[in-house]
Amino acid sequence: MSKAILQGYIVVPDEDLDEILNELPIHIKLTREENGCTNFQVDQSPSAVRRFDVYEEFIDQDSFETHQERVSGSRWGMITKNVSRHYKVETVNQ
Repeated sequence: MSKAILQGYIVVPDEDLDEILNELPIHIKLTREENGCTNFQVDQSPSAVRRFDVYEEFIDQDSFETHQERVSGSRWGMITKNVSRHYKVETVNQ
């Protein structure tokens, strides 16, 4: 079986930063509770406050895709529609 890993960063527009900071703890909690999520980290850069480093790990591609579907229809998906995403997604054999 292959696990799915997403890593990279997002850059948040100034006008969306406060709302995203308020919503981020909820997004993290909900994602970590998802079946198949084994690691989920989102860390704001101390030197570039609009940049957030992202690392996601799911037990398989199906779990990752289920997560992506949930997020696309969530409040987080709505408020992050203007962020600039810089991700790499890969599958790694276990």
